[in-house]
Amino acid sequence: MATGRSIIFTAFGPMSDVTIIGAGVAGLWAARACLAQGLRPRLVDRKGPPGPHGCSWWAGGMLAPFCEGALSEPAVVTHGRRAAALWGEITEVTHRGTLVLAPERDRAELQRFAARTEGHSDCDAEAIAACEPDLAGRHRRGLFFAEEAHLNPRQALQDLTHALAAEGVTVETTALTPSEVTGPVIDCRGMVARDALPGLRAVRGEMILLRAPDVTLTRPIRLLHPRHPLYVVPRGQGIYMLGATQIESASRSGMTARSALELLSAAYALDPRFAEGEIIEMGADLRPAFADNLPGIVQRGAVLHLNGLFRHGFLMAPALAEQAAEFLATATTGDLFRED
Repeated sequence: MATGRSIIFTAFGPMSDVTIIGAGVAGLWAARACLAQGLRPRLVDRKGPPGPHGCSWWAGGMLAPFCEGALSEPAVVTHGRRAAALWGEITEVTHRGTLVLAPERDRAELQRFAARTEGHSDCDAEAIAACEPDLAGRHRRGLFFAEEAHLNPRQALQDLTHALAAEGVTVETTALTPSEVTGPVIDCRGMVARDALPGLRAVRGEMILLRAPDVTLTRPIRLLHPRHPLYVVPRGQGIYMLGATQIESASRSGMTARSALELLSAAYALDPRFAEGEIIEMGADLRPAFADNLPGIVQRGAVLHLNGLFRHGFLMAPALAEQAAEFLATATTGDLFRED
């Protein structure tokens, strides 16, 4: 096989570049992975560089493979464990673990979560207070996942965009579909690609960005609840992301009052001082998911669809991108390839 920029795509015949459609977290990582394989990508998005128009913008930014493993396939844990190191090459990653809590009345939820996950240690009230002094006396039992991390997704998208630009790859604001491209395509359009992927479904998520300077938390907190689970992710300077609802719906309407009440009530249960916080933003978007909620790569001719990232976008995009780029360079398929 040839090396360098003139590489031969053994999967599709002689080609000189690859077109990536969609500049969310998956598309940006696909471009970076192609560069690592010696390929020159063209990156296009009908709405331009990352911004409020995409679900990547509204991500929580948790790099939490063990916690996600509670309800996900083992591949999410296996590949997700590398995500923090890969993101750390591009942007600031905070390595302070994840603290999982539950109200005393929902202790059974904590026990179930512990049984479904690995990589955690048990916490009593004293250990919780040592982790997060502001939560002292508020919670009696928890789980601490020391190896997990988090990042600011908006900053990470910006940093990844700048890193690609330094390599000569910029986002073209162009409305383009795979059928309009000659040569290999990596399709990272999320729900826009639903017509090409009939098994794809929309899962609506709603989030709140809150400024609560009276609360000091240094790591993501997950509060378990049988109906209204919550995560709180610190963004610095007293700002927190509260998320997220998970509704089987393709509605793109704004955040509902019910969802806002559920998230804010859960945050109040975690720490009543959140009630005095200032709501900065409320957002809702659609997360693409396959039936098994596992992200994957679907090949259809010269098109590789990177899709179904569900709630694992920042956690799984690097692995999906690596396997797609490796396939273009060597025709090798990885475990994230799905049957068409």
